[in-house]
Amino acid sequence: MNNWTKKNIKENGLMQGDMVIWMILLTLCFISIITVYSASSNMTYGSGKYWAPVMRHGAFLLIGIGFTWVLHMLPCKLYKIVGLGVSLLSYLLLICAQFAGQINGASRWIGIGSFTFQPSEIAKLGLVITTVFILSVFRDKKGVSSFGFKIAAINIAFTVLLIVTENLSTAAIISVVMFMICFYAQVSSKILFGLLGAIMAIGISGYLTLVNIPESTLDEWREDKSSIFHRVPVWVGRLKGGYVPPENPKEYDITQNVQVTHAQIAIATCGITGRGPGNSIERDFLPQAYSDFIYAIIIEEGGIISGGFVMFLYLLLLYRALRIAQRCKSLFPAYLIMGLALMLVTHALINMAVAVGVFPVTGQPLPLISRGGTSTFVNCAYLGIMLSVSRSARKSEESDEHEESNKDTEVIPVEA
Repeated sequence: MNNWTKKNIKENGLMQGDMVIWMILLTLCFISIITVYSASSNMTYGSGKYWAPVMRHGAFLLIGIGFTWVLHMLPCKLYKIVGLGVSLLSYLLLICAQFAGQINGASRWIGIGSFTFQPSEIAKLGLVITTVFILSVFRDKKGVSSFGFKIAAINIAFTVLLIVTENLSTAAIISVVMFMICFYAQVSSKILFGLLGAIMAIGISGYLTLVNIPESTLDEWREDKSSIFHRVPVWVGRLKGGYVPPENPKEYDITQNVQVTHAQIAIATCGITGRGPGNSIERDFLPQAYSDFIYAIIIEEGGIISGGFVMFLYLLLLYRALRIAQRCKSLFPAYLIMGLALMLVTHALINMAVAVGVFPVTGQPLPLISRGGTSTFVNCAYLGIMLSVSRSARKSEESDEHEESNKDTEVIPVEA
């Protein structure tokens, strides 16, 4: 482990593990508090309770940081068992959500009293842990064995099928991240290319099927919100294309494609340094300004500098995960920290790409910044486990160095 990595990993004290990851977590939470307070203004105009949304969000972040601390103190090897339990629980919750879940926009949620949560967020965590465990155990001389890949693929496919009917974008992102994890785990290129070809064939077939569904059938599904097909008309609309901007900007209908339109206005008017914290204008017109499009508010208020800084934090997190993974002495922790980092950072990059208009709207929040409950806790869990891996890697290397030191100082008896 190089000196820069060593000095940033603490073994003792209240906050252990990689200090850079801790700083990224706390910095993102700080940015989140400021931006959510500003972006949630349209939630408070009617009630007059201006502090309520940010206080609730702040409480979730504090609980999440506490959750991170607890998880980072646990030994890394324990997550092999935890991952299996989380996966089994997520399967049960996803199945329950299909039949008894509350429909909230594009996803099904499960409610317990006044508390609601999204099972797909829990499923992502369980899926990453179980997948990297399978890929680290079932191996041969060439890498991941075909048997191990088949088990992992079945587990991934089952989870994705339970999610896809309610949240196509989440299912697609999970599939992409799992593909990257398999690539990092050295799954045979022949298998990966075959899988990629199969996915492309399924995608083309799905596209042709969706665009040829009769309009009368789509109308029936729009009206029946309890149907498992109620999201299909939305997918068809996105595939066929929405509002086409006119050549003359003065003829642009600002009431069409509201989210994308106001997000682009926020970004186009920000300048280098932005309007300043709390001075956003588009927050009052942009639906989900505190969630799916919060990155546009960050740029509007903080300018290109703030937008670039937030992106840098996520990329730095991925880089730190890679550096720690390279120092792990066994495959499971190395795959685990990379899998969690890829899941979190991929979601972040896609959210930012949507906000700046280079990617279709997906409805994905910005990890650790967007207002939310389930996603906040799960993202904090990602970082807690990543910190646990960093502690494990450091202890393993210290043990190796101690053994080497003992060998160097061993006294060899000399015969008389």
